[in-house]
Parts: sequence; C-alpha cells; structure tokens
Amino acid sequence: MVLLGSLVNGLSILVGSIIGKFLHNIPEGIKNAVMHAIGLAVLVLGLQMGLKSENFLAVVISLVVGVVIGEWMALEDKLNQLGIWIERKIGNHSNRSGSISEGFVTATLIFVIGAMGIVGALDSGIRGNHQVLFTKSILDGFTALILSSTLGMGVLFSAIPVFLYEGLIALFATQINHFVPKEMIDSFITDMTSVGGIMIFAIGLNVLGLTKIKVANFLPSLVVTAILVIFYYFV
Repeated sequence: MVLLGSLVNGLSILVGSIIGKFLHNIPEGIKNAVMHAIGLAVLVLGLQMGLKSENFLAVVISLVVGVVIGEWMALEDKLNQLGIWIERKIGNHSNRSGSISEGFVTATLIFVIGAMGIVGALDSGIRGNHQVLFTKSILDGFTALILSSTLGMGVLFSAIPVFLYEGLIALFATQINHFVPKEMIDSFITDMTSVGGIMIFAIGLNVLGLTKIKVANFLPSLVVTAILVIFYYFV
C-alpha cells in the first residue's frame, strides 16, 4: 500500500494530539521547559540539515526568491486565517487566545518542512519501503503530544496537510523514476534538505520566543529549489 507510511504519520499526529490535550494540566513551568527543549532540538536539527548542501549559492537564491513570492502571496497570513476559521467552526475553549491558529500553523510547519517527509514519501512510492515515514511518525507523535498540551487542539488539524503532502509525493513517486533521472532526484533532496533546514532553524527560534519570523512565507523556496536543480542539471 503506497499510502501506508503517510497514513501512519497522520494517525500518529492525531493520537499524539489527543493524548496531549488530556495532559493540559501539566504545570506551566514544565510546559515552558519542554517547549524550550523542543525549540533547542529543532534548532540543532535545522542547523544539521542546513549544512547539507554543497551548492550554498543555490540555497541562498532559493530562500530569497521564495520568501519574496511568499510575502507577495501572504502565505503566513493565509495559514493563520485558515486556523482562525477552524477555531471559529469548532470553538476554542482554551485559555490561550488564538491557540487553534497558532497550533495549526506551528505544527504544520514543523511536520511538513524537512527532508524526512519527502525522502520517506519518495521511498514509499519508489520502493514501497515505509520505514522512514514510520520513524518520522514516532517523532511526530511525541512532538504532537507536547505541542497540543501547550498550543491546543490546533495541532491535531496539522495531520491533514501532512497526510496530503506525503501522500501526493508518494503517489507521484510511483512514476517519477520513469521520467526523472536519479541524479536529479538526489540533487533536489540534498538542496531541499538545506533550504528546509534553514526554515526549521527559524521555527526553532520562533518556538524559543526569540524571533517572530514568518516561516510559512519561505515555503515557495522549496519550489524554487526544484527549478534551480532542473536548471543546473541541464546547463
């Protein structure tokens, strides 16, 4: 089953979010300490990923062009509006104002951005191997548990874009080896890892409360990365 890994990943986020909601009585000090720990871990993960690419010029170009497009499209604002719409539909009984929106946006960015989801989905589609996504599911499940206990049930809804994102890549990957050279795929994964890592590093800064970077506006950078990889491959 091509979508098995994506399905398990989505379910792990759902289960982790639900369990985390029942742990909302955790002392505020512990929650803050855990969020700081997650923020630091995300920083380190982003730094490791950000240093993967050897073509750093392409990474810089991807980030700059991508964020210009993202700012023009106001992607961060649109994601926040979607979270607010969900909040209005289901009601928000949390003590934290806007927790649905904040939880949805933060969790979606953490779970979607990164090489693990893309590599895992490609592996599911090309080789039918779901081990990478199974491993990601464990990590995402525990992260969702902590995030939902702190940011609210908005984290739960991030399971939807995660499943769709990974599922579409997996379905596409079942045919990708017929028309995309392996060298191009490898190059894209490497550069995308670096671009995604820098974005994850920014998420870590936001989680720690050090910055308020609109990370969602950087998402077009991944598309720009793909375009540059294609350009470099044929030039």
